[in-house]
Amino acid sequence: MDKSKNFFDASEDEDDKSTSTSRNINLGPSANPHAKPTDFNFLKVIGKGSFGKVLLAKRKRNGKCYAIKVLQKKVILNRREQKHIMAERNVLLKNVKHPFLVGLHYSFQTTDKLYFVLDFVNGGELFFHLQKERTFPEPRAKFYIAEMASALGYLHSLTIVYRDLKPENILLDSQGHIVLTDFGLCKEGISQADTTTTFCGTPEYLAPEVLRKQPYDNTVDWWCLGSVLYEMLYGLPPFYSRDTHEMYDNILHKELVMRPGASTAAWFILQALLEKDHTRRLGYRDDFVKYYSIKEHEFFSTINWDDLEQKKLPPPFNPSVESQYDISNFDPEFTEETVPNSVCFSSGQSIVNASVMEADDAFLGFSYAPPSEDSFL
Repeated sequence: MDKSKNFFDASEDEDDKSTSTSRNINLGPSANPHAKPTDFNFLKVIGKGSFGKVLLAKRKRNGKCYAIKVLQKKVILNRREQKHIMAERNVLLKNVKHPFLVGLHYSFQTTDKLYFVLDFVNGGELFFHLQKERTFPEPRAKFYIAEMASALGYLHSLTIVYRDLKPENILLDSQGHIVLTDFGLCKEGISQADTTTTFCGTPEYLAPEVLRKQPYDNTVDWWCLGSVLYEMLYGLPPFYSRDTHEMYDNILHKELVMRPGASTAAWFILQALLEKDHTRRLGYRDDFVKYYSIKEHEFFSTINWDDLEQKKLPPPFNPSVESQYDISNFDPEFTEETVPNSVCFSSGQSIVNASVMEADDAFLGFSYAPPSEDSFL
């Protein structure tokens, strides 16, 4: 699979038609005007995306490690993606206390960049471990899927659809628990009764209704969960083809073919999650928590959900992590890259295709620091 694939350009998003100019985004004044890049030593590149990089950074004041996501305003503005970036910030703010969602400590901006200061989660991407091992034993896959389901159920309870569940967005912490990251494609305000029509996601994991550009709801996340479970058990997404058009045709029309190596319960939940008709998909009626829901499926009969969410269940795999600075579980493709000097200061250059004033308007309210954060008070 081509790991460089990200998501489709969502600039034609119907949700965004009302925000054709960046000035429409206004979430209030900055709460953290004193934070700045020079408060940190940027040590290593640990990830890359469409709009910038994720770096391991040490805060000079106390030596604590963070993962800092540094995004280029000019790229975001040129692609009309500012609404997704602000949605990511909003989702991060809502979910700092959930055990399986990455926490945002604070955010700030310079003339040309946005900075998310996040938990440094150094057990590595699930993608990294899956590539090394090809497949996971079913008990290990079940543990990860249960923690993912808990996180997705929590997001859904806040009327947020994640929309981009894939192994590259799933990290392991130093003990081996799941941490979902990258909320750039989350859609806020989607309850079970609501739908949206944005064409976005990652090709291998797109649900049929998204491909058809039909209205969809939070059941797209349960399709993705089924795709990730299948990939963990069998090494590839369920309808994968190197030919993207063939893969889309498979997602839309090909039946899920039963394969050996999984329990009957695993096959039942795969069939239920990878149901092409979203109104018949597991999770459509009761989502995560109610009777006949994801949580109640027989595949999870051995899971004590209270213990799981309190991290009392021992992870089936412990990443080898020697210190808070350990980056051995990250892809050398990233970590061997030179840290760009530009992340440490703002260039002051004009934003391409947008004035500096427009850029400031576009990201007004991005900066954030919680009252308990002693950083810049």
